[in-house]
This record gives sequence, structure tokens and C-alpha cells, in this order.
Amino acid sequence: MSLPNYAPIPELYVSSDSAQKLKLEAGNLISWDLTPRQTCDLELLMNGGFHPLKGFMGQADYDGVVANMRTADGTLWPMPITLDVSEAFADKVAPGQDIALRDQEGVILAILSISDKWVPNKAVEAEKVFGADDLAHPAVNYLHNQAGKVYLGGPVIGIQQPVHYDFKARRDTPNELRALFRKLGWRKIVAFQTRNPLHRAHQELTFRAAREAEANLLIHPVVGMTKPGDVDHFTRVRCYEAVLDQYPAQTTALSLLNLAMRMAGPREAVWHGLIRKNHGCTHMIVGRDHAGPGKNSQGKDFYDPYAAQELFAAHAAEIGIEMVDFKHMVYVAEKAQYFPANEVPEGSTVLDISGTELRRRLREGLDIPEWFSFPQVVAELRKTSPARSKQGFTVFFTGLSGSGKSTIANALMVKLMEMGGRPVTLLDGDVVRKHLSSELGFSKEHRDLNIKRIGYVASEITKNGGIAICAPIAPYTATRRAVREMVEAYGAFVETHVATSIEECERRDRKGLYKLAREGKIKEFTGISDPYEAPTHAELVVDTEGTDVDHCAHQVLLKLEQMGLIKA
Repeated sequence: MSLPNYAPIPELYVSSDSAQKLKLEAGNLISWDLTPRQTCDLELLMNGGFHPLKGFMGQADYDGVVANMRTADGTLWPMPITLDVSEAFADKVAPGQDIALRDQEGVILAILSISDKWVPNKAVEAEKVFGADDLAHPAVNYLHNQAGKVYLGGPVIGIQQPVHYDFKARRDTPNELRALFRKLGWRKIVAFQTRNPLHRAHQELTFRAAREAEANLLIHPVVGMTKPGDVDHFTRVRCYEAVLDQYPAQTTALSLLNLAMRMAGPREAVWHGLIRKNHGCTHMIVGRDHAGPGKNSQGKDFYDPYAAQELFAAHAAEIGIEMVDFKHMVYVAEKAQYFPANEVPEGSTVLDISGTELRRRLREGLDIPEWFSFPQVVAELRKTSPARSKQGFTVFFTGLSGSGKSTIANALMVKLMEMGGRPVTLLDGDVVRKHLSSELGFSKEHRDLNIKRIGYVASEITKNGGIAICAPIAPYTATRRAVREMVEAYGAFVETHVATSIEECERRDRKGLYKLAREGKIKEFTGISDPYEAPTHAELVVDTEGTDVDHCAHQVLLKLEQMGLIKA
């Protein structure tokens, strides 16, 4: 039987006096500004959440973890914890050198003593860690399209933890939780990992798990990075707090975990178990499709629904924590209560609402029954997910130069302004180049940066309830996906491919750009010397050949109406 370990776990922080000296010395060091994911990883390295890791993995540990979930000394660890950097930064540093690790405000958090620098085979990492080199997986997409190309490894000296201004009283280090459990006299603690709001099925699942394990309950939601499109953590924590009084106060605690999830299914479950062990837990709930990312590019689930439970069970003794496994919970109408799906009485009426169906009901302002969720939770969700007709959204036109994007975008803007109700902003490619990106050239790197700037502005407009209309060329799939993820955190993203042929675009070419490109006088011109990656899953495709602008703009309006974003 697992028993709690109240003893403090090793941390990587130095004393406050040493930290002050190191801060002064760090002024002479080259600095790396951490990404949000790296900041999450560093926090859990420093506070012992990733014990026994002493820093970012070197190449030998990385190779072992990727290949067989073990570091070079044989320790079980399923997830690569690496510091990915750009090639330009990597060229400035070498093993044996110290660098300062700073947050996005420039505050120094730690010093990394570089032991290793290497270029990983990311295709192999994707295949081994996530089961497939498939860009439909959010972590694989991150690996190929956002992470730096070079990895740095080495031990970390912790100077200070990242600053969190939100929910400070709910954030606990592993040692703070261990001390709390000792103070409360809790001998068995079952952790509930979640990245979603708590609904009634989750409450029933956690009650049953605590009863089965005869344990106290730690609700331990992730508030670092989760899957794009998930409910933001501010809303989720308000939902948790709203239903906390449904749990017995003497046997339940809520604490927030600043973890950057990878959505790696079975491997992620083992990782979560090791992290909860470090936080002093003795048991962990592993549910159906634990940390699954959804569908792959063939429309099938990435992982078998119970693969995570199987891998966890195979390593439970080594993890040092017991698994409480649960099937999918469903509501049985005749009994007016929840049952595991495999225990439903024969002939019963089973009711269930999927995550997709819940989002649809929120989007369309439809009723969400009390048997499914708590009124307090629904009220919080409706605050940040109002009916679509009241949300901001972005219409993102993409197509070749001369395809008619700007013309349709202008017509659409006028029609939406005529309707009224929301402010409308047009982010045309040429206008943005003049006001936001005047210093950028036309290399792939600069074009990507320009599109991401457009995406950032569009996401802010969307977040604040407005309509953003974007009309850049945006030739690359990965960059358009990055913009989609930025916008969809706050509202709908309506990708509209203006699929006019290159022959027609060239025929219309008033500026003579295609002619100059064919003569080699314009380098890296989309459609001639540089590729255009046509969207394969755009919400709408329009073709301006033989069709007037008004009709094309009206097609977009009809699509917006169909999606519930505007009302006729």
C-alpha cells in the first residue's frame, strides 16, 4: 500500500543571499528569454515537481527518454524536458558556458550551466513520444513549427520562482502540499488531474475514486499550457471554486499545477503520476483517454481509450503511486444518477453530453440540463462563452496576389458595418505592411512574422467582441494554423480561401508583379518562385473568376449566418 511521504523533496533553489549574488553576476551572462512552455517546465524543475531531474535534459537522457522512457541511469521518466532555442542563439553558446534564463518580462529566474548542445531528430521524437509524426497532434505541431531547432541541456540553479498574480492562495509547491497533508494528518491522498471544468460526472467520479481508495481528495487541475481551444484557466478555476462547497471540506483540497501539458496520452499519464508522487499523493485517478489530444489527421483517436491506464498499471510500482482507474461516466435517467458506462443496468436510458455538444450548446445559447452540470459552472462558462451571435470573430482571407482578397474583404467590411452591432476592423496585407510591419522584408521568416502580427491583432479584436477581417496572402499552412490557435482562444476563426487560379491572378496583375517575378527581378514571390500551400480545411472557398465581388461577399455573410455568428 502507498503511504504518504511527508519529507521535503529536493528543490533546485539557492539561498536568498546566494540568489542576490547570482542576480548581480547574471548581468554579465548571455540571456535566453523563456517561452511560456519553458517557464512552466523550469518552475516544476526548480520546485521539485520534476524530481529527480536536476535541470533540462542532456542528450544522453533525452535519447533514453525518447527511446524507452528512461534517463541514461535507468530512471523512469516518460517526457523529454528540453530547452529548445533558435539556431542564432545556439551559435552564441557552447557546453561549459552559463546562461541566464529570464521570463518574458526579463526577470531572471535561473542559471543554466550548459552541458550539451545538439540538433534533435524531431520526427523520431514525435513518433516515439506521441505515437505518430502527425501535425494534427498539438504537441507535434509545436515541435515542428514553434520549438527551436537546437536543444540545450544542463543543470539549473534556481534563483526565484515565476511570479503568478492570479489565484495565489491556490498555488502550492510540492513541499507546501506535503506540509499541508502532514498538518491535516492525511495518510492517503488521491489526485484528480483535469484540464476541464468540473461537471456532475466529474464530481461522481471523484467521489467514487476517494471512496474506493479510502483516501482524501486533491483536485489538482493544470493551469499551465493545455490543448489549443480548451477553456482558459481563469474561467476553469472560477468553476472549480464555484463547486468546491459540493465536496466535504475536511477531506478535499484544491491546488493549481502550473504544468505545460503535451497531450501525450499513455506517456503523459505516467508523467502525471510521477509529478503527483512528488506532490505527496499516494493515488491518482486515470480516466478514459487520459490526456488524449483528440483525432489524428485520418479522423481517428490518437490513442486507445484505455492505453493510458494500461501503461500506468505496468509501471505503477516504479512510479510509487496507485492508480484508481475509471471508465466513462454516464447519466442513467431511470436511476437519476451516474454510473460507469460498463455498469449501466440493462435497458436503461443513458444520457450524456460530449465536450463538442457542450460547446455547441454554449455557442448557440441552448439549455444545459442540471443533470449534466452545476448551474454555477454553466453561469461561469456563459460569461466567457456567450452565444456566438454576441462573440467577436475573425474572417481570415488567404489566396494568391491578385486573387481578389482585399476587394472582397472591403465589401464584407461595408456589409457588416451596415448591419451594425459590433465594431469591424479590416487588417489588409498592404495596410498592415505600412503600419505594423514596415521594417520587414519578404523572406519566409519575415512573412511568417508579419502574418503572426496580424493574427495577434485579430485575436485581441476578437477577444474584445469585435470583428477582424484579415486579407494577407498567408501562403504557409503552419503559420495560418498558429493564427487560428491565437484567435480561437477567444472566438471563431473563419478561414476563407480565395481560390482564384494563378493564370487569372497573373492576367489581372495591374502592378506587373508577376511579370517581374518571372523575370527574376522579384525574389521569393508566392506562386512563382515560392510555394502557396492551399488550405485543405478552410471554412469557405470562393472563386472570383466569373463572379462579381458582391456575390463573393454575400457568400461569406451566408457562411457567418450558418455558423451563428451573425443573425439575418
